Amino acid sequence: MPYALHSGTRMPRHAPLAMAALTCTLLLAGCAENTTSSTTADSENVAHIKIPDKVKASTTITVGAPDIQVALKLSGQLDKLPFKVKWANISGGPQCSEAFRAHALDVCSSAEIPSIHAHWTGLDTKLVAARFREDPLKHPVYELGIAPGADIDTLADLRGKKIAYSPGQAQGALVLRILAKAGLTKNDVRLVELPSTGDVYPTALGSHQVDAAPLGGVNIKRYPAKYGKDGGKTIQHGLRDDPAHLWAPTESVRDPQKAAAVREFIGFWARAEVWIDRHPERWIDGYYVKDQGLTREDGAYLVKQNGHPDIPADWTPAIARQQKTVDLLAKETGQKKFDAAILFDRRYESVAADAIAEAGKPR
Repeated sequence: MPYALHSGTRMPRHAPLAMAALTCTLLLAGCAENTTSSTTADSENVAHIKIPDKVKASTTITVGAPDIQVALKLSGQLDKLPFKVKWANISGGPQCSEAFRAHALDVCSSAEIPSIHAHWTGLDTKLVAARFREDPLKHPVYELGIAPGADIDTLADLRGKKIAYSPGQAQGALVLRILAKAGLTKNDVRLVELPSTGDVYPTALGSHQVDAAPLGGVNIKRYPAKYGKDGGKTIQHGLRDDPAHLWAPTESVRDPQKAAAVREFIGFWARAEVWIDRHPERWIDGYYVKDQGLTREDGAYLVKQNGHPDIPADWTPAIARQQKTVDLLAKETGQKKFDAAILFDRRYESVAADAIAEAGKPR
């Protein structure tokens, strides 16, 4: 059974504006990777490699999860990590995958699509932790932004329209899933490749560069506030879009000591998720306002928008949903289908839920 939290609130942290911008080098590299196909990854099976019971204090891993770093600091847990962590101020598919290729990162925060795309571009990686939303249809990560005058009121109205599309990222896969729900394919619309960072999508909508684009985070609120007087709006897509993961290159979890450090970090990550959910006011002030530079109003909006996290001890349903995504993307992009289970390192399957359960026991 999944572990769901039922008190407090939490926000979608992959959307803040201050962390959304990529450097030119990484952005160009990420886009190049997204638009070219290379050798499919071998997807090494590491299930037989035993993870040591304890991690050596001298073990070092590099982690790209800036929000979790802040959460651990605010909750007083940062100095309790039993190994060394180098924190990288990156997260998300393009940045993570480029750092993985450079052998410069061991763990990263990401949605599920980058791992699929990595497999198709020759990068062998594993998903080592999973987080969803307790009520994903009530609290979607994205809404579909509609340009002023685009005459789109339902998903069926997307036929013949220009839609912002970011291959290899969650937003790009969501667009294909939305089209499938509407009984359309990419050939029924015009996909306009644009990076999904910062204000790119809202600006493209407002300037009529595209007719529709998936919007996340504060852009769900800001876009209609800015363009609503001209007819700009958002509509619901009615699909689950909530998968979030800790993601690692297979070479890192193949190494026994790094694998042990990753396991311990997952426990800290899970407890940080609980802390964020149960301390929304401190999270708004400490992360969104002080760290990200958002207004307190925006931070409060994001906390409410996100709802409560759901951290499952069983990944079977998640793998089944991932398989449907793999099959759809393969069909629409001409890639080869594969077994989605190879992306998940199930040695870590219950680690997060176990850490939360252990933390909740009376002392």
